[in-house]
Amino acid sequence: MTDDEIAQTLSALAATRGPDRSFCPSEAARALAEDWRPLMPRIRAVAATLARGGRLRVTQSGIEVDALAAVGPIRLAAAGADRVAAGGAILHPAGGPR
Repeated sequence: MTDDEIAQTLSALAATRGPDRSFCPSEAARALAEDWRPLMPRIRAVAATLARGGRLRVTQSGIEVDALAAVGPIRLAAAGADRVAAGGAILHPAGGPR
């Protein structure tokens, strides 16, 4: 199981749901392996990388968090189209790049 396979699975789940619906990271782990629990730390790590790249949102109780720093359950969702500019730059709420 590579990080690229994990990223592809996370991205596919996020795209299927769209930016307004989230999913549990365990859904990706379950899709990738029968014995999915050992994958969870890597799922979080890859989710954190995708979030830093503006491709995924990581939330806890509806608030965006760092996937690696969050303690307890998190949810994942596609980054909204209004948050990512061409080339993947993350946009501030006002529309400018970070």
